[in-house]
Amino acid sequence: MTELIAVAVGGALGAVGRHVLAQWAQARAGADFPVGTLLVNLLGCLLLGAIAAALAHGPAAQERWRLLLGVGLLGSFTTFSTWSFENLALIEHGRWGAAALNVFGQLLLGFAALMIGRAGMTAVLR
Repeated sequence: MTELIAVAVGGALGAVGRHVLAQWAQARAGADFPVGTLLVNLLGCLLLGAIAAALAHGPAAQERWRLLLGVGLLGSFTTFSTWSFENLALIEHGRWGAAALNVFGQLLLGFAALMIGRAGMTAVLR
């Protein structure tokens, strides 16, 4: 039961954090490109890499932290469904180049952010 509570608390915090940060970023960037989703997804990948590295160096009892931070918080903070919907909207508006940039850019940058977060935390923990 405590595992479900950890996921639920993390999920609530991550969803609120995503909404606030994405709205803030999008308001500053304008409506041309889904910058808010890009920002939360890249930040989420970076943090997940760091959290995964930190938890890999700890005891097995850190499973609750993995559930709270990785599954709950960052699972709800990042958003695949919104990213997919925004790509569809770009395509429907004839913005194929922006959609392609969003698809490949977020995949490549997200993976790079994950690796940077993991490498950074691993270096800190050595």
